Amino acid sequence: MVNVGISVSCPRCGGPMRSPGLMNSDWRCDACGPMPPLHVAEHIGPEIVESAAAHAGGVPIWCPWPLPMGWTVTGVGWAGDERGGTRATALACTGPGPLGGPADVVLVAEEPGVGMGNRFAALAGPDPGPYLADSLDTTAAHAKVKAAGWPTPLWAVGAAADRSAYVGEARGLWLYAVAWPADAGYLFAEDVVLHDLTDWLPKELVYGAPSPYLHGAA
Repeated sequence: MVNVGISVSCPRCGGPMRSPGLMNSDWRCDACGPMPPLHVAEHIGPEIVESAAAHAGGVPIWCPWPLPMGWTVTGVGWAGDERGGTRATALACTGPGPLGGPADVVLVAEEPGVGMGNRFAALAGPDPGPYLADSLDTTAAHAKVKAAGWPTPLWAVGAAADRSAYVGEARGLWLYAVAWPADAGYLFAEDVVLHDLTDWLPKELVYGAPSPYLHGAA
């Protein structure tokens, strides 16, 4: 790992984690129980993203590419440990919103049961399935992106009033796109292409000030 500060928290609730010890071999959250710890780099740059990609273990790190005009990459995180491997990743971006004003987006890829995407989307529980059930049966996709070259439908799921959230599936994992403020979700009404940074890290990526949404309680 590059020499940079790393914060560790629970991916599901954002609370503190207890590291493995003599009495317990798992990372644990007092509220959520055994959980893969979420590691978030306190700064962002190409070396940090390269290191995160090396830790990803086959879990994509989704990034809009090319970045929309004026947007920057503002954070990266991964949930996992040496024992269980990486089970989720998150990438934050910041830029001008489609309806004006600043906007933030967090893209999450995760295995079932982690709950990190639900946390950012302000949903209860570890998975989005209960929130998707009605939409999948009765409505067409609310947004469509291309993920690693494949058309990928996304469905809107209920979120807090200050954000919008879309969920779909890509590469066999949940894909979440969460945007602040809520009207920033209109970004996904456009032709957004998501690139997996574990496949290739574009040298032209632009980096900005660290996102508050990866470091604080979402």
